[in-house]
Amino acid sequence: MRVLIADDDDVLRHILQTTLTKWGYEVAVARNGLEAWRLLRSDDAPRMAILDWIMPGMDGVEVCREVRRQGDEPYIYLILLTSKQNKEDVIAGMEAGADDYIAKPFDPQELKVRLRAGRRILDLQAELLSARETLRYQATHDCLTGLLNRSAVLGALRNELERAGRQGSPLCLMIGDIDHFKDINDTHGHAVGDGVLCEAARRMRASLRTYDSVGRYGGEEFLFILPGCDPQSARNQAERLQSCITSEPVELPRVTIAFTISIGVAVRYPVAEEDLESMIHTADAALYEAKARGRNQVIVVEPDGTLPVPVAAAPDAVHSLALPHPN
Repeated sequence: MRVLIADDDDVLRHILQTTLTKWGYEVAVARNGLEAWRLLRSDDAPRMAILDWIMPGMDGVEVCREVRRQGDEPYIYLILLTSKQNKEDVIAGMEAGADDYIAKPFDPQELKVRLRAGRRILDLQAELLSARETLRYQATHDCLTGLLNRSAVLGALRNELERAGRQGSPLCLMIGDIDHFKDINDTHGHAVGDGVLCEAARRMRASLRTYDSVGRYGGEEFLFILPGCDPQSARNQAERLQSCITSEPVELPRVTIAFTISIGVAVRYPVAEEDLESMIHTADAALYEAKARGRNQVIVVEPDGTLPVPVAAAPDAVHSLALPHPN
C-alpha cells in the first residue's frame, strides 16, 4: 500500500520513510502542505497519509479539511503527526477530518499498529465499494446477457433524448427481435435459447459504437440507441448490426444454431423530450412490419413518417415504411 509522508523536518521525514519502507509500504514524500495536497489530488493518490500538523503552505489540519471537503472515493485514511497533546487540539484535528493522530516523538510500534488499523478500515471500505458496485450492476443489467435491463435502457433513451434536444442533433432508436425464437426454445430447450441470446448480445456489443447503448427490452427483444444518426446513417448502422449478429451460426456445445433478426428503426430530428413513447411506438410498428414482410429484414421509418425510401432487397433487406407523423 502507498503511504504519503508530509513533514518539513528532513530528519523526521527520513526516519519515517526508512521505517515504513522496511515494513513493506510504498512511500511518497512531501516537504510541505501544498505538496501533500497536490499528491492527494493526483490520479494515483496514496490511500494513507501521515501529515505533520505544522507545515509551510498548508498545515496538516488544513490538508485534512480539504481532503474531506472533496468527498472523493476511494477513502484516504489520514493520520496527524503532532506535538500538540491538549484535548482541545486533538478534537480540532479529528473534527477537521483526521482519522487518527500520533504524538511526537512517535513510537515505532504504536505507529505500526495504527497503520495496521488504517489498512483494515480501508480494506473494509474497498469491500463495501465492491458490494455497492455489484448491486448497482445487478440493478441496471440483465442477469443473462449482461446488457442493460429494460429500466436502464429506457433511462438511457431519456438521457439521449434530452441531449439530442439540447444539441439539436438527430437520434436513432432500433428495436430488434430474434426471429422464430420460440421455435429455438421448443426444439432445442431453454439452455440453447439462452446460449443464442448471450451470443447475440455479445455480437451486438461488438458491432455498436462506444457511445451507443443496447439493452434487453424483453424476452428476445433488444433496444438500441444510436445518437447522431440521420436516416441514411441509421440504415447503414442497421444493416451492419444485422449482418454482425446473424452472419455466422452460434456454436454451442451440442448444437449449431443459425438465426436471423428483424429490426425496426425510428429516427427523430429535431428531437423533443416527449418523443420517448412515440419513438418506441414507431420503432415497434416498423419491427411489426418487418415481421409481416417475412422477417430477417430492417424497416426504417423516416423522421416525418411519410417518405418511403426503397433500399436493397432480401435476404438482408432494408426498407422504409411510411407511417402517420406521431405529432
